[in-house]
Amino acid sequence: MSKEQDKGQDKIYKGSATAATAEERDRPEAWRSETAEEKTQPEVRQGEDDSTAFYAMLHRMRYINRWSLMKNTEQENIMEHSYEVAIIAHALALVRRKYFAVGKICPAPEQVAVMALYHDLPEIMTGDIPTPVKYATKEMRASYRIVEQGAVQKLLAMLPAALQDEYRPLIFPSESDPVVQEMMQLVKAADRFSAYIKCLDELKAGNQEFRQAMVGVKERLEQMELPEVDWFFLHVIPSYYKTLDEFDD
Repeated sequence: MSKEQDKGQDKIYKGSATAATAEERDRPEAWRSETAEEKTQPEVRQGEDDSTAFYAMLHRMRYINRWSLMKNTEQENIMEHSYEVAIIAHALALVRRKYFAVGKICPAPEQVAVMALYHDLPEIMTGDIPTPVKYATKEMRASYRIVEQGAVQKLLAMLPAALQDEYRPLIFPSESDPVVQEMMQLVKAADRFSAYIKCLDELKAGNQEFRQAMVGVKERLEQMELPEVDWFFLHVIPSYYKTLDEFDD
């Protein structure tokens, strides 16, 4: 490559880095892309203590079932649930960015999706605590939060030291950051939509056990007063009532 080409290429890199920084200025520090200066920092060398059980523990999410107090026609585990929440959270973030961005903080959809994948991480250690138990009293909720914090601390400690700071914002999101607050709100809405869809599936299978639960979840979604939620109810949820053969109608 000639010196002129090299200089031109360098300008492209610098311009891209500047543009990326401008686009990401509203994102929390932990979510911003690396700058050119940060990329020049020396790499952390692989250490002898880098063995980790963290990902093997995540694999065990498939063994932890949800809705343990309810009669289920089909079991749902927290791995399946987390995947669905990530898809819906990503969609809600996209919908906000495309249709309801005026006057709103619009977190990056891919970052919302990643946060959603880890939203039930403590349940690897605690199991899925039924909602009526978890929220029975303020004391019960406070006690469970302490247990949750201990569980995620233990999981985080399983990672090599060099990776822990990368996962900390996912596991311990900064609730004081307005962008993170919006991300968490979208994940919560997606979590509730996943529960609503589960109730719908059970009712379609003739299981009336989930009828009241569906009413309660719908009320909590509507109380969020988010235009993305209204959009999802109007444009997406009706398809979940259909059979496969009806999708082409």
